[in-house]
Amino acid sequence: MNNDISVRLDTVFKSTLALDNVPAGLSQKNCEAWDSVNHLNLILALEAEFGVSFEPEEIAAMQDLDTVKKLLAAKL
Repeated sequence: MNNDISVRLDTVFKSTLALDNVPAGLSQKNCEAWDSVNHLNLILALEAEFGVSFEPEEIAAMQDLDTVKKLLAAKL
């Protein structure tokens, strides 16, 4: 994933989840702000920022930063 995409991805996570930084191991399990409502907000923000659309199965699988990166990279 190139640097521009990583910066844009970090920006989406920071703004959606109100984070100061995006740690490498970020997941729903270790981030209180990443609840079910913010999960949907995150998906919508990613789709808007990158001009992609995620399938329901992909949305359900997006439970950590690494998975989000992999699924996003496959769309770009």
